Amino acid sequence: MTDAAIEKQSPLFSALLTPHRAMSRKAIRWVVAIAAILASIPGVTFYAMGAWPVVGLLGVDILALWWALSASLKSGEAYEEITLWPDALDIRRVNPRGRETHFSFNPFYVRFSVVRDNENRVTALKLMTRGKQTEIGRFLTPYDKDQFARTFADALRRAKG
Repeated sequence: MTDAAIEKQSPLFSALLTPHRAMSRKAIRWVVAIAAILASIPGVTFYAMGAWPVVGLLGVDILALWWALSASLKSGEAYEEITLWPDALDIRRVNPRGRETHFSFNPFYVRFSVVRDNENRVTALKLMTRGKQTEIGRFLTPYDKDQFARTFADALRRAKG
């Protein structure tokens, strides 16, 4: 293969955007177990005083904590693949359930917009083309959005020539 053919096949820019999750399944089990132990202290006290329905409510709280942490961990399975080719900008978005959505744009007609709040933090990254608007990296932190925006804007500028 010639060098020109290799260059034509490799993307100008490629990124895999994933949400940050600080807790693993094991950590969630530990947090729920500790919360259950701590909830049992007032639970036993209320049960001894005859206020046994409080024990059930404390159990519901533990179940709600487990559900919320598990849902947060599951949402961390979403990701976005952004690939910039000389003639196309491809976005592959996969939700936590594995459902894929594909977008493809001509990079020459794409305008990249960075939305900031009053404190100059990046709140949204938007791609606009021909009346359509797509937000990318929704799940990223403001710092990560800022870092990605700098790199991606430079790559898009180079692709436009």
